[in-house]
Amino acid sequence: MIPMEKTAPAVAHGHSVVYAPRIQELLAREDKVFRIDPRTVGISDSHLMAEIVAARPVVAAERSVYKPAAGAEIPHDSATRTIRALGQDVMAGIQAPPPPARGLSGAWPYAATSYLRRWLFSSDPLPVSLLSKRGITRSDTLSRLTDRAVTVWPGSDANGKGTALAEQIRDASRGQDRQQAIALYRRATATLCDGVAGLTSNALWLMGPAARDREADRADLTAILWETLRLLPPAWMLFRNTGEAYTELHPEIRPEDRVALFPLLMHRHPDYWSGPLEFQPERWIGVADPEGTPAFMPFGFEGARCWAKHLVVPLAERLLTVALDNRLVIRSPQQDAQVPLRSLLSVRFEAEAGA
Repeated sequence: MIPMEKTAPAVAHGHSVVYAPRIQELLAREDKVFRIDPRTVGISDSHLMAEIVAARPVVAAERSVYKPAAGAEIPHDSATRTIRALGQDVMAGIQAPPPPARGLSGAWPYAATSYLRRWLFSSDPLPVSLLSKRGITRSDTLSRLTDRAVTVWPGSDANGKGTALAEQIRDASRGQDRQQAIALYRRATATLCDGVAGLTSNALWLMGPAARDREADRADLTAILWETLRLLPPAWMLFRNTGEAYTELHPEIRPEDRVALFPLLMHRHPDYWSGPLEFQPERWIGVADPEGTPAFMPFGFEGARCWAKHLVVPLAERLLTVALDNRLVIRSPQQDAQVPLRSLLSVRFEAEAGA
């Protein structure tokens, strides 16, 4: 077993990370293929992970955004339209002035999530804009009430207003089509904003408390974000529901097994990386295609990559720039950030935007 104290990234500019116990247990494993429980096999071997992803397509139930909604699977053309609409909205948001920086103050990554939703989707008319409000999405009851309100929303007052995602709801005529458009709006906005907020939080923490004063650290924010995606990838685990298609790939995998792929472990293994536990953004400077780097899977492998991967880094760079330009200060009383066991891996800290 690898000693526990060696599993966390080296202190970066005075900051370090403390993982939830379950994540620490995973990081302490030396084997690249291991059994987590009687029904689940964990994998961090680069070649085996690639083979597993290539063995079969991801099924609808394994996707976070395009899983079935309103009693039916999401059609491919609806998924494609959603990606395009979200891309239009993100590009428009990146080019538009950001909201007041005071919105960045508070508990991260939650403050960043709310800030992004306000930045990108606040132009949507009621009740559609409520679909992306964090206070609404955290309550099942309020979510159901909002969904019903949007379902009967005629949209006549919204012509020429709002986002491309909202336009998809307005253009949906049949009941099921509209319900699926609502589900896609909610899932797409949440997945994008939560993921970008988590990535930006992780980057700020790894850069350190005085990053705003070090121009060298800001020279290549894109490199900083790629290195953050290596050490603290928000999407740190990919899950496959059954191992039936993978039994011939490794003797540990049985047909009834679930398979968990761990980019978090692969990204910090010494077989694949030099100085694997150190925060070294310079390793990405001049790299034309970071996703082509061996043993690097920030958004999944070819054929199963994140549907919004082309939006995440540009939007995170824009948000990180706004935070640094407004002298965001991390107000954590400790130098160790807690990383709880969640579907998105993100540090937690208090921050305050300066003058």
